[in-house]
Amino acid sequence: MTPAIAVQQLGKHYGSLVALDNIDLVIQPGEFFALLGPNGAGKTTLISILAGLTRASHGTASVMGYDVLSDYREARKRLGVVPQELVYDPFFTVRETLVIQSGYFGLKRNDDWIDEILQHLDLAEKAHANVRALSGGMKRRLLIAQALVHKPPVIILDEPTAGVDVDLRQSLWQFIQQLNAQGHTIVLTTHYLEEAEALCNRVAVLKQGKIVALDSMHHLVHNTRGYTLELRLSSENVPADLQMWPCRQEGYVCSLKITHGAEIETILSILRKHEIQVLDMQLLQPDLESVFMKLMEADSANIV
Repeated sequence: MTPAIAVQQLGKHYGSLVALDNIDLVIQPGEFFALLGPNGAGKTTLISILAGLTRASHGTASVMGYDVLSDYREARKRLGVVPQELVYDPFFTVRETLVIQSGYFGLKRNDDWIDEILQHLDLAEKAHANVRALSGGMKRRLLIAQALVHKPPVIILDEPTAGVDVDLRQSLWQFIQQLNAQGHTIVLTTHYLEEAEALCNRVAVLKQGKIVALDSMHHLVHNTRGYTLELRLSSENVPADLQMWPCRQEGYVCSLKITHGAEIETILSILRKHEIQVLDMQLLQPDLESVFMKLMEADSANIV
């Protein structure tokens, strides 16, 4: 099967700054894939190389089997990118913008699909409004519509829900999930980690230009060792005996890092010995945010 996206030994240098450091990554058709990392990790550089906006220093990148340099026309036909920045032409209406975007890909009769996109993104009522009159959230919707106008098999969403309201988030994700169910490959970058965890099947985490984790979402999250035991106590005075566990305290709430359930009874017995009551107790499973923070805190040299 031809990968939707394939990069091999991909690197990008800006003088002495290494933005991407020999990245190897394969994303299969139909995946809903998360590309995560802090600001400056290299996510936007990788997207720019795939979109033909930046040339790699070395290595190869392809979209649906087409090299982004030697077969750039075919590669770009198969890729739709929603950029992080709000970029728009203020001289056209919403519909005119989408008709012009269709023309870039040689699509002369695209009205039915444009209507469907406008409907799904709640832009139908603004179809004949000038783009400069739109709110920030509406402009974000238009960027998404432009990326989808030529029905690309691979769609990259770079922070698509930044600065948009809850209603748009819900309608957008319903539409994107529908496209994914129809076979479109979705690559998502976002700082809303709960979105990535809920939507994506597989994830790559970038740090300082390197991939520090690449796994299925389920395996990455649920194979992380340890739990958080959150206790609301009757006293703010946490016994020194509990300091053998990593502990964070906020008033009467104490959060302890434990590795297995058997430790809970030991902790409770210590509290009983000190006559401290447990008013509430929660055992929190690891989530993507806790895994992400652990990866960011780890020494890069020790990450496999």
